[in-house]
Amino acid sequence: MFKDIPVISLQRLPIYLNYLKSLPADRKYVSSGLIAEALGMGEVLVRKDLAFTSAVGRPRIGYVTVELIAALEDFLCCNTRSSAVIVGVGALGRAILGYGGFSNYGIEIDAAFDNDSSKVGVEIFGKPVYDIKDAKSKVADLGAELAVLCVPAQFAQEVADILIGCGIKAILNFAPVLIKAPENVVVRHIDVAANLAILSSMI
Repeated sequence: MFKDIPVISLQRLPIYLNYLKSLPADRKYVSSGLIAEALGMGEVLVRKDLAFTSAVGRPRIGYVTVELIAALEDFLCCNTRSSAVIVGVGALGRAILGYGGFSNYGIEIDAAFDNDSSKVGVEIFGKPVYDIKDAKSKVADLGAELAVLCVPAQFAQEVADILIGCGIKAILNFAPVLIKAPENVVVRHIDVAANLAILSSMI
């Protein structure tokens, strides 16, 4: 169903969900106008985005808050468990391993991989660190289909190829380089430095 929704709309859905979850528990109804005002967006835009989910608004009333939350969670697969792994347990990889918000979206970081023998065989935030050479068997054992790439740029493509060969279907790449992948593998690039540079140019 994600193929039917523009990527930019899909990226906004978690923002709506987080806002709705921040509302008081006794808030029975919420309108697209209220959401738009709170998030600094256009009301028509919010309404169009929410139309991709199963949520149904009521004229002059809006959405039942709990129903809208449930519709967003269902669309974003928050209620199903997806296994993910991290490759590269330097400072960034360790920070991501310690982040506790993945479970809000049904994602569990089950393990990490590295090629540093001093890191292999230990646990970081309760997650085992395996040798990248053992990725194929370990990824299969975990049933993981998601991966977070936190390796230096010069190794990113090589590691991505290994992950794809292990059956990984989607990669979140923090290495500051574009990686190539088959059409059936989704890759999203996050260059923190580049994004900060963009923000700096906007000041």
